[in-house]
Amino acid sequence: MLFFDAHLDLAWNGVDWNRDLKLEVADIREREKALNLKGKARGANTVSYPALRRGGVGLGIATLLARLHRSDQAPGFQVQGFNRYEDMAGAFGSARGQLAYYEALQEEGVLRLISTKGQLAEMARAWNGGVATAETPLGFILSMEGADPIIHPRQVESWWKWGLRVVGPAHYGISTYSHGTATPGGLMPLGPELLSEMRRVGMVLDVTHLADQAFDEALDKYDGPVLASHHNCRALVPDQRQLTDDQIRRLIQRGAVIGAAFDAWMLVPRWVRGKTTVEETGVALRHVADHIDHVCQVAGNCRHAALGTDLDGGFGAEQSPGDIETIADLPKLVVILKSRGYSVADIEQIAHGNWIRFFGEHLPD
Repeated sequence: MLFFDAHLDLAWNGVDWNRDLKLEVADIREREKALNLKGKARGANTVSYPALRRGGVGLGIATLLARLHRSDQAPGFQVQGFNRYEDMAGAFGSARGQLAYYEALQEEGVLRLISTKGQLAEMARAWNGGVATAETPLGFILSMEGADPIIHPRQVESWWKWGLRVVGPAHYGISTYSHGTATPGGLMPLGPELLSEMRRVGMVLDVTHLADQAFDEALDKYDGPVLASHHNCRALVPDQRQLTDDQIRRLIQRGAVIGAAFDAWMLVPRWVRGKTTVEETGVALRHVADHIDHVCQVAGNCRHAALGTDLDGGFGAEQSPGDIETIADLPKLVVILKSRGYSVADIEQIAHGNWIRFFGEHLPD
């Protein structure tokens, strides 16, 4: 079955983490262990291009991620690769470098950047029509996680011309345009102008990581297409990072699709990052299915639930479902959903159909 993963930090891994994602996951792990690289997720990654192929993840959203360091940032957000740059020019340069990474792999034939409806339809036919070969590139829509690299809202148009199609204004803490995860607050002063420019050019808004107040303000001010690339349910795991049922309903009313994230602390309650273990919680793909099912129950159908694994988002096997060795294990989720009574047609919607439909409606011609 084809999978569409709506959140993969591939360039951040390739550039900032200096990983050769063309290798097998096992080889990347061994290289990092041999180099004695320290830090969370080193020697424990779960994503590579060969693993994506084996798992049937032929389509997805690939991110640009380059955060500012802020003196008003909440403690605990000095995560490897986050809050690195002292000014927006640095964040801009990093994001442009990550874009160049994707362009280089496109030249090699590893992937193809998707920016139009026609390109999406072509790649979907290749991957979902039984004609994909070992030479078929992986297809990715370009997104920005945290809008710090957009130096001024006027620059949105330039990013659009460079192929960017989705922007999430926030990430962890406070960013240039919005309060984000674990911070109380709304849009920053330039936030409304950013949203206005996004609407003018046709950019999709990703509400992931928006603080609650910012979520409400953004949806009030922005009347274009919205999605939640990697978000789970607060009813199951109480935390501001998750969506409340009211937020889910509001997204459904806007025609949004919500991608289930695979980060363990978002799957089970009371997970303490750096302390809790996969073994003691038993976190597994069945918990991903719980969040998918909750979105479907709130919606009353399967048209709004999907996948946004974030499996390469600064953590590895130590913070992933225990029955996943690599992202190639995604087909195990199909078995779980079938066991819960989901039809093949419903599962296909969740696995890829909802994202393909959404972007088929909202990408430019």
